[in-house]
Amino acid sequence: MEVIAHARHIRISPKKVRLVVDLVRGMDVDRASAQLRFYRKAAARPVAKLLDSAIANAKHNFKLDASGLYIKKATVDGGPVLKRWRARAFGRAAGIKKRSSHITIVLAQREGPKGIEAAVVKAEKKPEAAAKPAAKPAAKKAAPKKSK
Repeated sequence: MEVIAHARHIRISPKKVRLVVDLVRGMDVDRASAQLRFYRKAAARPVAKLLDSAIANAKHNFKLDASGLYIKKATVDGGPVLKRWRARAFGRAAGIKKRSSHITIVLAQREGPKGIEAAVVKAEKKPEAAAKPAAKPAAKKAAPKKSK
């Protein structure tokens, strides 16, 4: 089951929002929410609000438990660009692009153990044969005898 939430026309450049979204992509929702709460970027606030909205959608619309959810997919696309101008030297004008973003978050229910415990389980399942055998020590050469 996937739960989708969209935030459109966010007046922050997509490049700046992607820095925040890349931080939380793939995390459990509890950990991602805590991470966004203390992240010191302006884009963290709208992403956190969107994550809370996606969690609420999962609880109310699909009757899912929030503890098993993780961010399966998170994308940031460019929205409409407001074009402004600024006066420059010699009577010229320079263009200014005020960019906006469309953010999409997809949540999914995690199968089996979650978080760090899942990494531990995966590590335990690896076969022991994958370990490299110890290298044989090199044969020591006999030192030449000193003559008197």
